[in-house]
Parts: sequence; structure tokens; C-alpha cells
Amino acid sequence: MSGFEIFATDEIDAIIEPYDWPFPQEREPEIAEIWTRETARTASMFNGRVLIQHRGERDGRVFRAGYSPTDYRSFLGWMRLGNPPPLVRNGFAMAALQARDGAFLLGEMGRHTANPGKIYFAAGTPDLGDVVDGRVDLAGSVLRELGEETGLLPADVTVEPRWTSVMGTSRIAFMRPVRIDLPAEEARALMLERMKRLEDEELVDIHIVRGAADLDEGRMPTFQIAFLRHAFGFQPPG
Repeated sequence: MSGFEIFATDEIDAIIEPYDWPFPQEREPEIAEIWTRETARTASMFNGRVLIQHRGERDGRVFRAGYSPTDYRSFLGWMRLGNPPPLVRNGFAMAALQARDGAFLLGEMGRHTANPGKIYFAAGTPDLGDVVDGRVDLAGSVLRELGEETGLLPADVTVEPRWTSVMGTSRIAFMRPVRIDLPAEEARALMLERMKRLEDEELVDIHIVRGAADLDEGRMPTFQIAFLRHAFGFQPPG
């Protein structure tokens, strides 16, 4: 079993609302130690404001969620400490980029990032820049992160008006189908060329996934593996 619930979602109704998250105060010494270690490895890491999902539930084909801001330092500490309670989620949008031939295109994170070597779709934890009139614009986040990480422009792709949600205990990835009208190899070459011109090059490579043989259990997060298995219609052995 993957440990994730995967379901179709037509709309994500995400709003900003107050929430008193006790974790940053309760675990401050550990958070400080983790931050010191991480910034020593990655000097460019910035303690900005990100959004955590403190509530979220399905309402038919709508997912309703409440988000609240916290500092990235605390958020990173929470992840490194194994997502301790009380329950909150890292709720983020991803561009499930698919080429004309059906292959998916995933990015490999660079050594200077918080997740070096990991392979997954373009994505980012939502932040205050994603808030529009009190709501979290996860749909807008999809194209923004895709552009920032791969250099692809809105005109290069077609975005479908639906989601596939992959929900675990402390994480929910909202996968939005994004298609590029090129064969996978040509799409990869285009992205690699565009990435050279980006101001902050987060990715070091683009991986093509056509089926089970291309899954990297060691470097792809479990939620990413779960989505790809679901998308290709196959299940893990045993």
C-alpha cells in the first residue's frame, strides 16, 4: 500500500485564516540546530514566510482548506523532525507535466536546494506571494513554479482545469495536468536550454518517465511514486 489517498478534484477552495501553531515555540532549540546545519550547507537558504495547511477536507469534488503563514525556518525544522503533531500539512501544487507521447517530465533538484538530488514535478510550498484577496491561488502557483524551475512559459503549455490530489498524513500534493505539445526528448532539450538562462537554477536535470522501469524509488518522494503508479495504472509488486 502506498499510504496515500488519491482522488479527483475539480476545485481547491483554500483560504487564509488565523491558526496558532505551537510547534515553533515548543521545538525552538531543535529548529535552531537544524537551521544552523542546513544554512551551513546551503548559504543561500532564505527564512521567508510560507503557508502551512492546518485544515483540509474533501467536500465532494472540492477540497476545502485553511492555510496560515509561518517562517521557513520552522517549516524546514518540522519536515526534518518527521512532521511531529499537532497535525498540519504541507499542501502544495505541482505541474504534472506530460509530453505529447505520454511521458512525464520531472526535475532533479540541485545540490544547493533543500532537497538535493530529489526528483519530482516542478512545485513549491505556497507563500504569501500566492495569496490573492485572502485566498491561496494554487492554480497560479503551478505556472509560476513551472516557469521559475524549467523556464517554460504559459504559451508553451496547456493546463487542464482539474486536479489529482495525493493526500497523506502530513502532505497533500495537488497535481495539475500540464501538457506540452512536443515529444518528451524535445521537451527535455527545450527545458535544459531554458534553465541555463534562469536567474536561480534550482534544477540540474530533467528526467523522462515512461513507465515502471523509470521510477527511482531512492530519489523520488513516495507521493510522487504513488501518483505515477496511479497515472500509469500499475501497482507495486506484492
